[in-house]
Amino acid sequence: MKMLPATALAGTLFATTAWAGQADVVGAMAYREGDETYRFEVSVRHDDAGWQHYADRWDILTADGTVLGSRELLHPHEDEQPFTRSLGSVRVPAAVRQVQIRAHDKVHGNGGKALTIDLP
Repeated sequence: MKMLPATALAGTLFATTAWAGQADVVGAMAYREGDETYRFEVSVRHDDAGWQHYADRWDILTADGTVLGSRELLHPHEDEQPFTRSLGSVRVPAAVRQVQIRAHDKVHGNGGKALTIDLP
């Protein structure tokens, strides 16, 4: 598992998960890029089992469920668990102080462990 520097964790919450067969978000960080834009680094754990069953997306949502951005994952990560990918230029309204991040897989859809983080 890739370890993140302690200084990078300020304002970030990490989930402790028991793997449940669905795609779980196990870590996330947000970085302000500019006015109302952020870059997110998200770590997902899933028992990818080839092209028919793998984590294929993660989403950034507001508390009311509005999707602000999605990162499509185009292939299985069977030998890289958990794995971390980023998404930049995500527009987040100024009034939003927290976002939820959820993962999706090709068999179960949404439903694994989600994570809520504070924005810097």
